[in-house]
Amino acid sequence: MDPASAKLIGAGLAAIGTGAAAIGVGNLFGQFLQGALRNPSAADGQFGRLIFGFAVTEALGIFALLIAFLLLFT
Repeated sequence: MDPASAKLIGAGLAAIGTGAAAIGVGNLFGQFLQGALRNPSAADGQFGRLIFGFAVTEALGIFALLIAFLLLFT
């Protein structure tokens, strides 16, 4: 296998992380909404944790995208 095709395969595998981050964000907000509908009085106390989880999940997706770009363009 030549190095150019290995770079493309590696970038494609690294880009899977961005899709996984999107699934994680959807799951995060869906579970928060489900919990907020079951217990509306506790929803305000959990909102900060929701935003922190969103930020961490998006950061991991951006890191995966960065790795994919580094593999493609270096």
